[in-house]
Parts: sequence; C-alpha cells; structure tokens
Amino acid sequence: MTTTTTSAHTTAAKDTGPGAGPVVAFRNVTKSYGPVRAVDGLSLELHPGETVALLGPNGAGKSSTLDLLLGLRPADSGTVELFGTTPREAIAAGRVGAMLQSGGLMEDVTVREVVALGCALHPRRYPVEEVLGRAGITEIADRMVNKLSGGQEQRVRFALATAGRNDLIVLDEPTTGMDVTSRQAFWATMRDQAAQGRTVLFATHYLEEADAIADRVLVLNKGRLLADGTAAEIKAKAGARRIAFDLAPDAPVDETALRALPCLTSYERHGDTVRLQSRDADATVHAVYALGLYPRNLEVAGLGLEQAFIALTEAEEAK
Repeated sequence: MTTTTTSAHTTAAKDTGPGAGPVVAFRNVTKSYGPVRAVDGLSLELHPGETVALLGPNGAGKSSTLDLLLGLRPADSGTVELFGTTPREAIAAGRVGAMLQSGGLMEDVTVREVVALGCALHPRRYPVEEVLGRAGITEIADRMVNKLSGGQEQRVRFALATAGRNDLIVLDEPTTGMDVTSRQAFWATMRDQAAQGRTVLFATHYLEEADAIADRVLVLNKGRLLADGTAAEIKAKAGARRIAFDLAPDAPVDETALRALPCLTSYERHGDTVRLQSRDADATVHAVYALGLYPRNLEVAGLGLEQAFIALTEAEEAK
C-alpha cells in the first residue's frame, strides 16, 4: 500500500510540474437544459499552482461549468479534460477533491466517522487526524453530524475535499456560513495547498475573497467567458474610475448639468456628497470645474472588483 501511494504521488508531481499540460481544459463546450443554454462555447485552461476564482451573476453558468468539470453531467458538444484524461478517470485516480453546495452529509454518524470514511475511500489518503486538524474540526470530531451549525458543516465538507493528495481542489461557495475567523483560517489553508503546487478553483459571491485570494479571475455571463485575468486586469477591463467629492453646503447646483457630465456611467448624490463612475475621469473632473463648482475632498480611484464585475456584466446584458 505504501509503494502504491508513493508511486501515485510521484506521478502526480511529474504530471503537474513545469511544462506539463493544463490541469483543466474546456474546449468549445456547450450544455443546454431545454431552451436554456447554460454553457455556451466555453474554452479555458487552468494550470498547476493557480488559485482561480469563478465569478458570475445568478444564472451565469457557474454551477453547470463545475458539474461538467467534475463529470456530473455530460457536455452536449466540445470536450472537458482533467490532466489530459476524462473527469471521471481523474477523480477515480484520486487527483480531484470537491466541496459542493449540493448534496447533504451523512447523518447519525460523528464527524470523525464521516471523515474517516472519506479518507478510507481516497486512493492517496491522508491520516484522519491530519485531515481533522487541517479543517479545524478536531474539537468537534465526536459530535454528531446532524448537530452541526452551517459553518461547521462547511468545514466538514472541506475536510472531505482534502482527505487525500489531490492535484485539483474545486470549491463551490466554500465559506458560506463561516464566521470571519473561520474564513481566514480556511483561506490560509488553501494558500498553503496552492503553494504545494495544487490548483484551486473556487466559485464565490464574496468578491472581496476573489480580490484578496485569487491570482486569476474568470467572469462568466450567459454561459460565456466574459473576462479572464488577474483582479487588477479585470478592474482595468471595466474601464471606469470612481470619482467622489463634496459640494459646498447650500451651493446652487444644477442637478441636470451634473447628470450630463461627460463620460459618466453612474451617478449618485446623497445630500452634499456626489459619487460618480466615469470612463474618462480627467474629462469628467474638468467638466465639474467648468460648471463653476469647487469640489471638496475630491477622490479619484479605480473600481474595486465588485464595481468592475457589475460594470462588465451590465455592459454584457445591454448588448
């Protein structure tokens, strides 16, 4: 048993090393459910050691993409490969761990028992106590699974996803229900996994997590890949910048003129505070002064990932 495990681990390290092929490859993949095309000609690759965030509004095709990646559903056309083979073959070889929202945990068993089962079934297993410790659930190991909080259940799912030496870890909304401390500990563990050469793909609605954790961001919309790059590149792709300033109290202001400032993509005013988004911040600020206004506390900054994500998807929806 020791020889088999060592051999599998050596092969995995060779396959995912420098110059190896992609960990994940989607090639012109489509998937429809009746008249709805959930995945529409999707092509992308993931590589060893990447931590990749998968973003998109509800209905963008994130869950369908993960289902195809994990071999839970077949593609209508195109190909999905993991480590140069089919998803099911890669999973059977113990190269993939997944933490999904769908599906429940076994009840009427303890946390230790369900984790022990996950370890026993994995062809490249870790010791049970190591898995419990990594997931931060040693203290609740003897608690019944059906007595756990939502955040504790998430940590048990994480333990099952990392029960063995996986080369790819797939996480669907992994920190839902976790408190701040648990989230920080979770992502520290995932950074350690990536540092060991593993590829981490996670779908999330917490855009601040994607901004802080991912070294690559994929934005899906209507089943298509809308953007692919670092968080900084995604922000730049949105093209807009944020402008904020305060107006002098009781100053005469032509609201129509403010709304007509050049290059605006968004306008908000709350009392004397004005917040704008502009495709050309220099032109917009120049026009503010041209109106005879003297903005106080003027700030000009790039969009955060959340604002950039909204701008990109809204622009796509408007087409």
